[in-house]
Amino acid sequence: MEEPAAPARRRTQKKPTIAIRGALRDYLRQFHRERELPVSYARLRDFHEAVPLVDAAGRNTLWESVAYRAEEMPAINDALKRVYALLKVDGDFSVVQHLYIDRVDFCSFGNSMPFRIRIVNAYNDNQDYFYVKQGDASRVYGLELEHLLSPNRLNFLTHGETLVEEHIVGIPGDIFTERWLHNPELKPIRIAKELVKFNERCFVRLLGDMRSYNFVVVLTPDFEGWQVRIRAMDFDQQSYNARKNFYLPQFFKQNAPLVLYCQKLLNPKTALQYQREEQTLMLQRAELSPRRLNPLLAAMSADPIAPSEHVRQLAADLAEHYQSARFRHCTGMGELVSESLAILHERHAATGPDAAPEMMM
Repeated sequence: MEEPAAPARRRTQKKPTIAIRGALRDYLRQFHRERELPVSYARLRDFHEAVPLVDAAGRNTLWESVAYRAEEMPAINDALKRVYALLKVDGDFSVVQHLYIDRVDFCSFGNSMPFRIRIVNAYNDNQDYFYVKQGDASRVYGLELEHLLSPNRLNFLTHGETLVEEHIVGIPGDIFTERWLHNPELKPIRIAKELVKFNERCFVRLLGDMRSYNFVVVLTPDFEGWQVRIRAMDFDQQSYNARKNFYLPQFFKQNAPLVLYCQKLLNPKTALQYQREEQTLMLQRAELSPRRLNPLLAAMSADPIAPSEHVRQLAADLAEHYQSARFRHCTGMGELVSESLAILHERHAATGPDAAPEMMM
């Protein structure tokens, strides 16, 4: 699905790119996220020309289709196919030789300025996408925390200053709100429940800027109607901003229709139930993956992915929110995520539902 027309979106203040280094790079090597890639982000930036890409209605999108010099195209296409093979089948190029690169798009919107690669099966015309982006430590932490603490699994690879990500399938949240939110085939309570759970996932692991165009809605047919899941698709703003509300999707004006939708459907006790359900699931996921989560949070705690004043302000906000002074002793964003998980673990181990934080959405 193509991106909405450019006027529908607003550019947010850009976060500086943070180099992948030290303990994070070691972590990526240990868990096979770091692989030698046949083409780099910098190489793709050296395109020869670009043409604005329009959607099915003929409207301009935020993307441009790019072209490279004729003598370079065969090598670039072959390298991109090999990147896809590394991402999908651990580099077994023999099973993807029937694929071809149909289009390379570039987007200057946002922090990562990604390339979107459309790859097509020559036998049946089935298409898939993947992305090549400038490597950024914040985004890598966000991707890995999503992989470990959410119900979703993500494939991505890094090499030097290059990051490769698989495509996250779903209906962009702004399009879902406009075209699907009041569809009679969808059960409203399932949408509201998932909105509460998504709001809680973002807050606990400190994933910011989840405006409606930064997440997708996945609809799955079931024997009793459609199941709904919301997935983040933009991880640039992982643990950088200083404001607590930046990590709560409910506070973005772009999400106001969804917030009102929840308020009409859910009473506070039901919303708190769904919030606690998601907290419990996150804690269970954390307990199942300590071999990966602990070194990741340790690397994140020591990594200066946000200014110290951002850490101090957010620590103060979280101390007030959770009513725990322990946050004030944290000096890194990874420590704040660790402390949030620890607080939730302690409160869920205690008796009674009143130990949980207040309802979010």
